[in-house]
Amino acid sequence: MALSAQSKLKLNDGNEIPAIGFGTYEMEGEEAYNAVRWALEAGYRHIDSAQWYENEKEVGRAILDWCKATGTPREAVFYTTKLKYNNGYANAKAAMQKSVAECGLGYVDLYLLHGPIGGREMRLQSWKAAIDAKKEGLFRSIGVSCFSIRHLKELIDAGLEVPTVNQIDLHPFMTRTDIVAFCRQHNIVLEAWAPLVRGLRFRHPKIVALAEKYNKDPAHVLLRWSLQKGFVAIPKSAKLSRIESNLNLFDFELTAGEVAELDALDEYLITDWDPTNAP
Repeated sequence: MALSAQSKLKLNDGNEIPAIGFGTYEMEGEEAYNAVRWALEAGYRHIDSAQWYENEKEVGRAILDWCKATGTPREAVFYTTKLKYNNGYANAKAAMQKSVAECGLGYVDLYLLHGPIGGREMRLQSWKAAIDAKKEGLFRSIGVSCFSIRHLKELIDAGLEVPTVNQIDLHPFMTRTDIVAFCRQHNIVLEAWAPLVRGLRFRHPKIVALAEKYNKDPAHVLLRWSLQKGFVAIPKSAKLSRIESNLNLFDFELTAGEVAELDALDEYLITDWDPTNAP
């Protein structure tokens, strides 16, 4: 099936997630509000926030205002947010309830543990809190972010619900083939939180060559790689022109050989942080 801005992936709990999302990392206040409004107007239907970003209120308000202005039901927008700290069941549960209240959306489509830091017991307690919050209707789906195979196995071996998503640093220069293989084995969707490599490799010869071949931007090449690999891609920009441009990637397709050539660029390039080895 041809990819489009409306493409979705099936999660292991039966829900669906839009394959292209919009990230709000390092956006606060009116910048976050405006960027989300622009993203929704451009055609994004998947918005990614986090307690850590301190923008849940503005992001939620932008979604509600856009829905009201356009007559769009809230259910048409997929909203993700994340737990900041793994610091005990009660603390995690309180943080989850606060996130739902902050966004004002009534529920969260996907809630993630933002990272594995805190140790095994704290991770398990946070995950149990997420499972219970889902049962209570706060969340539709739950998952994790920046988890290694070992961290994922902890949850699975404990007999707990399998995460629907693992959101990680994932791009041609950080292919994480071991984690990707494990997640696919357990039907866990991979999300790329830095699909554009934070612009660090836009001038790489291979990226430039493919962009020139297809008369596209380097960003389009990187996003096509993510989507054609079956990942959810979450590009981020605060500029209206880039927000709109990043969706112009559905009129070309990389060949299987070109995808393989991009796979071979792996250099374990960390774009922000890498807590996958956290104890």
